[in-house]
Amino acid sequence: MTTIVTKKTPLLRTSISAAIFLALALSTSSCSKDIPTSEPLPAVTPANTDANAGAWKMIVLSGPTQIAVAAPAPVSDPGYQSELASIKTAQASLTDAQKTAITYWSSGGVLRWNQIMREIAARSDLPPSPNPDGSYPVPNPANPFANPQYPFSNPPYAARAYSYVSVAQFEALKTAWYYKYQYNRPSPFKTDTGIKALLPDSNIPSYPSEDAVEAGVNAALLTLLFPTSVDEINAKAAEQQQVALISGRASASDIAAGVALGKAVAAVFAARAATDGMKAAGGSPAIWQSLAANATARGEIPWISQDGPPRPPMLPVFGKVKAWMMTPTDIVNERPGPPPSTSSAQMQTETAEVKSIVNSLTRDQQATVYKWADGVSTVTPPGHWDAIAEPYISAASFSEVRASRSFALLNMALHDAAVACWDAKYFYFNPRPSQLDPSIKTQTGLPNFPSYVSGHSDFSAAGSDVLSYLFPSGATYFQAQMQEAAMSRLYAGIHYRSDINVGMDHGKRIGDYTVSFAKTDGAN
Repeated sequence: MTTIVTKKTPLLRTSISAAIFLALALSTSSCSKDIPTSEPLPAVTPANTDANAGAWKMIVLSGPTQIAVAAPAPVSDPGYQSELASIKTAQASLTDAQKTAITYWSSGGVLRWNQIMREIAARSDLPPSPNPDGSYPVPNPANPFANPQYPFSNPPYAARAYSYVSVAQFEALKTAWYYKYQYNRPSPFKTDTGIKALLPDSNIPSYPSEDAVEAGVNAALLTLLFPTSVDEINAKAAEQQQVALISGRASASDIAAGVALGKAVAAVFAARAATDGMKAAGGSPAIWQSLAANATARGEIPWISQDGPPRPPMLPVFGKVKAWMMTPTDIVNERPGPPPSTSSAQMQTETAEVKSIVNSLTRDQQATVYKWADGVSTVTPPGHWDAIAEPYISAASFSEVRASRSFALLNMALHDAAVACWDAKYFYFNPRPSQLDPSIKTQTGLPNFPSYVSGHSDFSAAGSDVLSYLFPSGATYFQAQMQEAAMSRLYAGIHYRSDINVGMDHGKRIGDYTVSFAKTDGAN
């Protein structure tokens, strides 16, 4: 059985053959409960250079010229000729570790950085333990190595992190493509026949280096979002830059320009992140009490934490965090209608259904619960959908800029689904089934936030919607995964059927905002 990469998996592995990879990709289209591994990847030669990507619609930047990249020196310049000579010297004495690194990055930096990000997010997905007095400490970004370490990468935090890194990388690569085709400097191995091409020949201009752009933007944002992994992140960024050089794909000046560009774009996104509402998402005791009071005033039983000791609700104001494709008015307008009243016959019926299913769970249903648990120390539901996307992106042989578009679109939709879902959860503050009937034996970790609507259903419908647009041949599979993910929460005894059905409808509507953008972004 394949599994999602965990912190115990080394980052460096040799790639497997294309034949093995395709077999793996095809296996993900079956009804298996296996989760596609994010580790083995074949080398990718882009099927299309996407030479016009510099003209694709931006999301945050005003345009590619917002970040200036100076013209490179001509290839006849003595300084550039010296850079070429240093590449030949390096290629004459490659170490085994360098050869392994070349193989690792030959599958594409976009895919590799997504894997790295998911591994780091999984390591950070640990809720704080209680203090002796029953209170809970809060991770502090100003002191990230203290106990508890920062961040606690819960599903909303992870969705936001995945989206920031993915969108920034996409914007940086579109900018890079603009300048690549402005300056048209060929790769070193094309300029000097004494230099070997040790990475797939993409026939894409080398200045600024796309590998260095990725290293710069990913390192800057990942160290901001996951500061305790700074050494690992910087090591991977340095390795990617070195591979670009020794493989003959980029010169030192190509790389320097790329790193500078990546960091400049990252700074724009860091400024956005500082004011997007995340700092206030944890709320305050007064806000927590008001949410419960509002539910009581409507005549409903308010949600309570069933952790021991009771834990503050997870990010009750995340519904106010800035979305990518939706305005705050859109979030409110798309908010689902209310759940069944806690005093209604329908709620009694749905609670009884949860208990009945849990008490007669089949082995197949139990496997579904485990597959989609996505709890502590996992990549979380948004990362799970990134893992689902990975083999499709790789098998498509996309250019780096188009591969980054896929992850950007997917993760924007997943982040917006998190914002909209959390808005609904804390607006209604609806109790979990096991709160209304304590005899229900939950089959997975009980999330510490209100029930309506189901987060798994919301995330999965948004993810399935975007991936079905990007890869129509996989639509049936994506929709089957969505249904399975959603139903896993009913089998686990932690959601009512109405949470699931309404959640899937809600997530689809959220995903449509991103799909509408994708249809007009100039990439088709």
